[in-house]
Amino acid sequence: MYKFEPLLKQTLWGGDKIIPFKNLKDQLENVGESWEISGVNNNETIVAEGPDKGKSLNELVREQKGQLVGEDNYQRFGDEFPLLIKFIDARQDLSIQVHPTDEIAHRQGKSRGKTEMWYALESTPGAQLYNGLKQQITPDQYKQMVANDTITDALARYEVSEGDVFFIPAGRIHAIGAGCFVAEIQQTSDVTYRIYDFKRKDKNGNYRELHTELAAESIDYTVLPNYRTEYERTKNVGVQVATCPYFTTAVYDLTEPMTLDYSELDSFVILIAVKGEGTIKADGEATTFRMGDTILLPATTGEVKIEGEVKFLETFV
Repeated sequence: MYKFEPLLKQTLWGGDKIIPFKNLKDQLENVGESWEISGVNNNETIVAEGPDKGKSLNELVREQKGQLVGEDNYQRFGDEFPLLIKFIDARQDLSIQVHPTDEIAHRQGKSRGKTEMWYALESTPGAQLYNGLKQQITPDQYKQMVANDTITDALARYEVSEGDVFFIPAGRIHAIGAGCFVAEIQQTSDVTYRIYDFKRKDKNGNYRELHTELAAESIDYTVLPNYRTEYERTKNVGVQVATCPYFTTAVYDLTEPMTLDYSELDSFVILIAVKGEGTIKADGEATTFRMGDTILLPATTGEVKIEGEVKFLETFV
């Protein structure tokens, strides 16, 4: 099993929650993101401990291939690790954006689209986010609403509480609001189309670029009654909260020891601790597993024993 050095990203909108959440000694301010597991070019996470310490995630994939990611996944994704795991802390509203599907991304000359999900951590009381359309609009109406600063009127808005889950398939308009603190699981992709940025200017007095036309082609204009994922918050059992062609995710809230058996699963597994502390034992190794930790289990992993009082996300492809 692997732990990686986090890639801390300082941003104009970043807050102060990530450093204490991960129990880090860094003195950085305005940390907006911690990239926990990443194979993105020039943003690869590095193994933090053990015999492979110092190697990048992509090196591990190239060396171990299907033994690390799963044989089917290696055939599908090759040497690119398919998921990007982040913690995101927004002190200010992030821009309203959308990601294309793989099909639309290919048509637009990009390598792939992006489907993702958020799991809400302990956010600022009253924090809100946007996810999905609440009224039917056409592509032309969308462009008019961006131009006259009313696009937020068409979006569903949610107050965020710890444990809330939002699934964001490619094509769904979304934005993290001020005070939100989330764990994000996403396809490995950097294709983001900025729809609206609240007329903010950068330090040079310029508006950030908007991608109105590309976004108009990418938006799924379907309106749903509820974009929050409803699930039963049960202890000591895995509760599935998302499944799609790109990842399957469950929440575990343990108060007693549990053994997970991955021997029949042809995929890596990522475990993300969101609360509490425990111990993980697998393949003759044992490691602490506390709030803010993210662990990668190779596809060859069989039984995993977890002890302690710890809440975590489990995700695989």
